[in-house]
Amino acid sequence: MADDIRTGRLTAGTRLPTQRALAEALDLNFTTISRGYVEAHKRGLIEGRVGQGTFVIDPARPPRSSGAAAARRIGPVDFTMNLPPEPDAPALQARMQAAFVDLSGDLTSLLRYQGFGGTEEDKEAALRWLKGRGIVPPRERLLICPGAHSALFSILGQVAQAGDTICAERITYPGIRALAAHLRLRLVDLPMDRFGVDPDAFAAACTKVAPKAIYLNPLLQNPTTATLPRARREAIIAVARRYAVTIIEDDAYARICPTPPPSFAELAPEITYYVAGLAKCLGAGLRLAFLVAPSARSALPLGGALRAATVMASPIATALATRWIMDGTAEAIVQFVREESAARQRIAAAMLPAGTYTADPHAFHVWITLPEGWTRSAFASQGRSAGLGVIGSDPFCIAGTPPEAVRLCLGGPSTRQQITHGLEVLAHALEGSPALASAYI
Repeated sequence: MADDIRTGRLTAGTRLPTQRALAEALDLNFTTISRGYVEAHKRGLIEGRVGQGTFVIDPARPPRSSGAAAARRIGPVDFTMNLPPEPDAPALQARMQAAFVDLSGDLTSLLRYQGFGGTEEDKEAALRWLKGRGIVPPRERLLICPGAHSALFSILGQVAQAGDTICAERITYPGIRALAAHLRLRLVDLPMDRFGVDPDAFAAACTKVAPKAIYLNPLLQNPTTATLPRARREAIIAVARRYAVTIIEDDAYARICPTPPPSFAELAPEITYYVAGLAKCLGAGLRLAFLVAPSARSALPLGGALRAATVMASPIATALATRWIMDGTAEAIVQFVREESAARQRIAAAMLPAGTYTADPHAFHVWITLPEGWTRSAFASQGRSAGLGVIGSDPFCIAGTPPEAVRLCLGGPSTRQQITHGLEVLAHALEGSPALASAYI
């Protein structure tokens, strides 16, 4: 390609064939062609134009600024990190940045130690955020924490001791595995279907292992995207009440789904610890979470544990979240995330072979069940060879042999063009022979 551009055989503005068409014309593996296009983008030979195709760049054209060039270059596509799409609308970005400017006028006080749990204004903002999810707790049951992970760590330390059993989804958020291991708790896996945990299996586990708590990520679950419907939530609550089991609800995607089922905290507040982190709704770097305890009495030792482990949530992060919630910026970000996630899911639905994956229109990740012949390690290697990052099922599986599946995160890549390119490569791999693909790794 570089030689043809240099000799004039390919001229500036020439539209190149699609990667699939070129692979067929040259009788080459699709991944080989894809890697060639990625390298050509890196060298500044070609550029992609959304909705139009890939074109040869005029070699005499002055180089664009690094920011503009980065936006037009495909480059490696990382589908591994589960974070929401980042707002790129200038008006929304300006609105977000304005809060930073306003906060800079009060930096001295924000750099001091604060009372644990945030100011009254911070708590008022937290209550407003939770009300949007249908949760209206008394203020004394509310704690502001430095991220969902610290909240879960403190809850587990309060409801169980070393050697105790905690139930969780068979395929679940990897963080709960790490926390349980650190606290020397036994995790017992519960079988799932496309709607989440099986209540009957939970009841059977209660009679056999007497768990202290059940951990659930019941809305747009990470990684499977499953959402527990109301009837199943009520069945789980009935089992939990019968066997005196505490529910730990990790509602990471609380505000992303516009019409979610009622939360466990709304249906059974007296037995539920509810955690609403902001990282998956507003931005991965905003390490802040709102925790609602089942009672004021349980909130006191929980607050003490959080204070001992973390001292306080960052006053700067808390003040920023409070400002965004109170002035409506947070809701605008959520709306952007909803719309962009839906657009990216539509791209995934158009690109990925039917029947190979599960997804939700409001989620920004996809769970791919690999066709027969593929292993998760081979598929991940195939992706890496084309500059694509995916993550296998191993970190998510509590017990037994992990399924041949991978999680694909659509929020990490910065543009829809990157999403389209990456999914085209992976879709071709899913439709092809693993044995043939392995020859090009």
